[in-house]
Amino acid sequence: MNNVFVYCEIEGTTIADVSLELLTKGRKLANQLGCQLEAVVAGSGLEGVESQVLPYGVDKVHVFDAPGLFPYTSLPHSSVLINLFKEEKPQICLMGATVIGRDLGPRVSSALTSGLTADCTSLEIGPHEDKRAGITYENLLYQIRPAFGGNIVATIINPEHRPQMATVREGVMKKEILDANYKGEVVKHDVAKYVSDADYVVKVIDRHVEKAKHNLKGAPIVVAGGYGVGSKENFNLLFELAKELHAEVGASRAAVDAGFCDHDRQIGQTGLTVRPKLYIACGISGQIQHIAGMQDAGIIISINNDENAPINTIADYVINGSVEEVIPKMIKYYKQNSK
Repeated sequence: MNNVFVYCEIEGTTIADVSLELLTKGRKLANQLGCQLEAVVAGSGLEGVESQVLPYGVDKVHVFDAPGLFPYTSLPHSSVLINLFKEEKPQICLMGATVIGRDLGPRVSSALTSGLTADCTSLEIGPHEDKRAGITYENLLYQIRPAFGGNIVATIINPEHRPQMATVREGVMKKEILDANYKGEVVKHDVAKYVSDADYVVKVIDRHVEKAKHNLKGAPIVVAGGYGVGSKENFNLLFELAKELHAEVGASRAAVDAGFCDHDRQIGQTGLTVRPKLYIACGISGQIQHIAGMQDAGIIISINNDENAPINTIADYVINGSVEEVIPKMIKYYKQNSK
């Protein structure tokens, strides 16, 4: 009762990274609240799936295993969560801000009249004082997300309704195993008690999954460009450098809006969050919206002809100069010294 729940997305029999990241965060939230962390896994052929989630500090795993639960369709998974939550009455439910999470979250929150904050970039526990009503609420979930195009950071709370629901983007939270031998309870539910036959009305006839074109989130080195790169042609220099360094190329929102780079490479509050060992920022001014998506990089190198650019204040090394003159030299010297 009143525990922290994480809905775990699954591809085949593999738990998605975003769900493991949320289990890591969920464990910390549960510790603060003095409650348990519980995971919900719904799919098909899930024998032994608990071994993927228990090491993240999960106290109880709810397993729903039935042929109609994979691939994901809206109605069966909605029924699983809605009926389970009516029984368990969690205080918090977290899920990924993915295609599935964005479909499932609103359905569940609407049915339970609980409210939902989408695309959170941070989650914290804290109090809230309603001065008008003269009430102070303790241990609320602060659901923090960018608003108005990333120009402000909004903190949203849900004082009265439960569960407090939030979806979180992949890569925002850190994925950390708590204890490889963590012991938790595994509950294998009778799916028929939660899902009616009518919920299986939609059948997946054919399913095509296309792999991502790049792996920005998992890249150890990221070469990122901003509006200061100047043109789409100059962005080719970044791709050339990235090829030599076995890196991935990212971009700021300004560069994407200018058409210099594809949207799926955008880094920042309204894009991806990355944690590479090395982040090379080229022509990026360093507005707070962009810094939020890369500030946890191991080493940050800033290449900028503006020595007062905000990003220089968080960079480990600053190279003062234009992308056109610096990047070709980096490519040249790296080629010479990597033979």
